[in-house]
Formats: sequence, C-alpha cells, structure tokens
Amino acid sequence: MPVELGRRKGYRGKNEQKLFLPSILAPYTLTPPNPGVKSQMSKPPVLEASATATTKFLPNLFELVDSLAADFATRAATHDRDSSFPFKNFDTLHKAKLLSLTIPVEFGGLAVGYTTACKVIEKIASGDASTALVLTMHYLQHANAARHRRWHPAVYEKLCRESVEGIALLNAARVEPELGTPARGGLPATIAKRTLDGWSITGHKQYTTGSPILRYFVVWARTNDDEPQVGSFLVPRDIPGVKIAETWDHLGMRATGSHDLILADVCIPPEYALDVRPAKAWSQPDPLMLAAGSLLLSALYQGVATAARDWLVEYLNERSPTNLGASLATLPNFQTAVGEIEALLYANHRLIYSLAADIDRGEHHTNVNLSAQTVKYLATSNAIKAVEIGLQLIGNPGLSKKNPLERHYRDVLCSRIHTPQNDVICSALGRSALKIKKLANVH
Repeated sequence: MPVELGRRKGYRGKNEQKLFLPSILAPYTLTPPNPGVKSQMSKPPVLEASATATTKFLPNLFELVDSLAADFATRAATHDRDSSFPFKNFDTLHKAKLLSLTIPVEFGGLAVGYTTACKVIEKIASGDASTALVLTMHYLQHANAARHRRWHPAVYEKLCRESVEGIALLNAARVEPELGTPARGGLPATIAKRTLDGWSITGHKQYTTGSPILRYFVVWARTNDDEPQVGSFLVPRDIPGVKIAETWDHLGMRATGSHDLILADVCIPPEYALDVRPAKAWSQPDPLMLAAGSLLLSALYQGVATAARDWLVEYLNERSPTNLGASLATLPNFQTAVGEIEALLYANHRLIYSLAADIDRGEHHTNVNLSAQTVKYLATSNAIKAVEIGLQLIGNPGLSKKNPLERHYRDVLCSRIHTPQNDVICSALGRSALKIKKLANVH
C-alpha cells in the first residue's frame, strides 16, 4: 500500500520520539538511519488514506486527470502566447479536489503517495506545463510542511483547511537578484526584523512561480540579529507592503506568472515565522523532502515530452506529401526516430516510477535524495532529447507557432534551471563514487 504524502502516521505526540518513516510527510528527525543502509523499517506503516480517502472522494482519479489535461491543452497555447495566467485551470483543479492531494487526511486532504502525485503532475503537464509547475510547487510546500511539522500548529491547520475549502495556493519565495538560488549557498538579503507585534519583512524575490494566484508566500529570509538566523516566514498576499512586479517574460513556462515579489516593511504576527533556525542547522535537510522535488519535476517534464511525442505521432500519420503517396509514418527513418523517442520516454517512466514505488513501499536507500537527483538529471535530459528528435525530424513545421511542438520544446528546456541543476547533481555523484566529502556550505 503506498506511503502517503499527507498523513501524520507515526507521530507520537509532543513528548515522545518521532519515528523515521519512509514517507514524504512522515515526521522527520535530523538523525536518520545509518548512512548507506536501506530503511530500517521491516515494512511500511499501515496507511489508510491512499486506499480509502482517495477512492472515496476520487474513485476515478486518473480518468478525471486525463479529462482535465485535455481541457487545459485547449487553452495552453493562448496562455503561452499572451503570458497570461491560467486562473480557470485552478478553479477546475479545486472543484476536482486536486489541490488537496498532499494535504493530511486530518485536515480534509487526500494524502496520496509519491507514485500518485507524480502521475497527476505528469498528466497535467501533458496538457499545460505551466499549470503543472504551479501545482507541483503547491504540492511540495504542503507535502514538506506535513512531513516535518515544524510550523505553528494553528497556522499549519489554517493553511491546509483554506486549501481544501477554496483556492489558497502557496509557494516558496527564495531566489533573489543578488543571491541567486540559495541552494548554492549564502545568506538571503531579505531581512526579517523583530517588532513588538511579530516581524517586519523587507526584500526582493525573483521567479515566484504562481504569483498571480498565490494566497501565501513562504519567504526565505534572515533575521537582523548579530548572529542571523535563517528560515521561512509566511507572508499573505493581501497585506500592506506586498507588491508583485510583473517581470516574467521567459522563453518557456510562460504562463507560470513567475514574477518578482517586493516586500516593503511587511508586518506579520510572530507565529508566521514558520521555521527559523541558526544557519548551520540547515546543513542536514531531510533527504525525502529533497527527493520529492526531483521526482515531481521529473514527472512534469516527462509529461511535456510525452505531449510532444503524441503530437508528432499524429502529425506523421496525417501528413502525406503528394510525391510520397503515403504518410510520413511509413518511412523507415521516421519510424527509427520515433522509436528512439519511445525508448527515451520508456526509460524515464521506469526511472521515475520505480523510485517512487520504492519510496511508497519504504524500500528506498537512505541516500534517496541523490537517487532522485540522478533520476531528475537523466529524465530531464532524455525529455529534452526526445523533443529535439521530433524537431529535427520534421524541420520547419516543428518550429511554427501554430504547432505545439515548439512550445513543448521551449517548456522542456526549462527543466535545466530547476534546483538541483545538472552540474550539482553530477558533482555529488562524482564525490559519492570517489568517496570525497563535500565541504560544508557557508551560509
């Protein structure tokens, strides 16, 4: 039975030990099992949500997702061309209960496992990649919050229930103009100052995916203490000092609304300091939380490449040049090229869903984060190559704005910029093989 992304199974209360469970949302302790050893649990915990809650509320989940993806695909080109945000898609996702897949059952969510979440993201991405990326970030924020349970309980419950009852998306705001991505190290320039009533946040964030619709921003900032602490602060969009600067004009993923977030003395209550720690305390991240991001992003770009493949197959079957007297699909060299695409997508499917299934069963390696990063590196590289083969095969029509292949190509190229990036992944793999420890990150 799959491990849930949103169940608090194994949490024994404030004064009891947290168990290390093979679940993206199971409570996490900074002391994992012995490195290099598989999960020490003999079997995964008994989990009810994926078998009962999902079946009860979404008995035809994947049929539903298929129909939504087909609907989203009818508007994807328009949103891409205009760089407009697909608000209607999220209204539809909410009505279909798909915004609550990684929210714990106790708060009305469905608490699905890795495999189900990846399948949903892959299929939505085949219809509209931008919608899938915003949804991915929302899933990850809720999944990670449910797993570590470090946020103020009342605040966390409020966020969950709002997302179940309405359209209340959240996403992290981490990247800055000067810092770049915090995954590369360094302290954020965004400052959280203590006040009599809580905190005042000032800073500038870039690439805030989903900003037109987000109800909350999870802002990465440092305190103004002599020895700064670093962490996440919850900022509602509808309070004074919050501004969205519409800067997003990108090659791909154009409908994600990944604009700049400007914060000017934004006042929040003390409990909205979600998870603030000394900088060094962030040096041991939860490997399953990190793995979730790599797997869901891999599934997303697999969906984009699959959409490109589907369009290509239809085009080759329908296109019949007069001098050929048959469809392009009958030509051996075209068949060979499509076969190469099929092989790449098959490899991706096996990589993504084998690891997802291992995690759902609690049979993953303790270095699961590096495993998931490797999947991301291979799956996104394969996805890009698969779309490029299609472009090379048909020439000019593939780059025409009237055909979706050029949009899929622009979207799939964006897979390279997500954390962790390819050089980081390959460096980590090399160090692991050479048994060389990484120098501590300087924050």
